[in-house]
Amino acid sequence: MKISLLIATLALGAASMTLAVAADAPARLSGGALVAANGMTLYTFDNDKAGSGKSVCNGPCAGLWPPLLATAAEQPAGDYSVVMRDDGARQLAYKGKPLYFYKADQKAGDRTGDNFKDVWHIVKE
Repeated sequence: MKISLLIATLALGAASMTLAVAADAPARLSGGALVAANGMTLYTFDNDKAGSGKSVCNGPCAGLWPPLLATAAEQPAGDYSVVMRDDGARQLAYKGKPLYFYKADQKAGDRTGDNFKDVWHIVKE
């Protein structure tokens, strides 16, 4: 009886730790797509090479596709990482691919940039 109570307590503790990690993630899954804390859809750009540590969408491109910026204190873990932008800003990446918003998306849940020019895509899990 005591052993089963101990196992249940350990399992509950492990589940709580998992939830804590998920809650600390810089983005979350909503409606089948990755969204930022503000609920806006996140995109990746095919021209960015996963794991390269940089974004190729700069200048006018970043005006239309604003990067999901990371604060100096953010140290993402798991599938999240940080890449450096040409302007020195830190950008969040998912599975090595930099994350972006689309300027034409007006409200949470909009996905108007999905498959834009066949190189911009929502992030699905």
